[in-house]
Amino acid sequence: MSWKNLGAIASIILVAACATAKGTPYAPADQKGYGYEDTKIESNRYRVVFAGDGGTPPAVVEDFALLRAAELTRDAGFDWFRVIARDLSAEEKGGVGVGAGVGSGSYGRRSGVSVGVGGDLGTIGARRFFTSRLEILMGSGESPEGIDVYNAASVIESILPTTDTQTSAQ
Repeated sequence: MSWKNLGAIASIILVAACATAKGTPYAPADQKGYGYEDTKIESNRYRVVFAGDGGTPPAVVEDFALLRAAELTRDAGFDWFRVIARDLSAEEKGGVGVGAGVGSGSYGRRSGVSVGVGGDLGTIGARRFFTSRLEILMGSGESPEGIDVYNAASVIESILPTTDTQTSAQ
């Protein structure tokens, strides 16, 4: 296979990888696992996960996890929630690995010496897939002071309108 053919194949794969990621809408996880999932740990404690495809920015992934936490809090009859554990992870998927190498050798009747040099030049066309994981503790009445405490109604009011904009743009 020639370098010209290899370049053409890499270009096709790159275009296909870019075309598949469109951004994950706010919805329950689909068959590929993109969207939200939640697990009830106790009556007032949940684990919430939102996984986005390669077209979903990390800030949106985090907002959608908070939105799901707020909806769970409201639906369970609580007023506020505290994020007691938080993780945002990224995984690189797709793309084409590119490498280069140089070598020489000697063949025939005489003994030979061979030298080779190679290297990984990286990946072209890979996309980063972000996942936000929250563990929340819910409460009623006046919310406690401190960081990572959210009023469920305020979170829903501020984030929910952005989901309509993002969903209709897709």
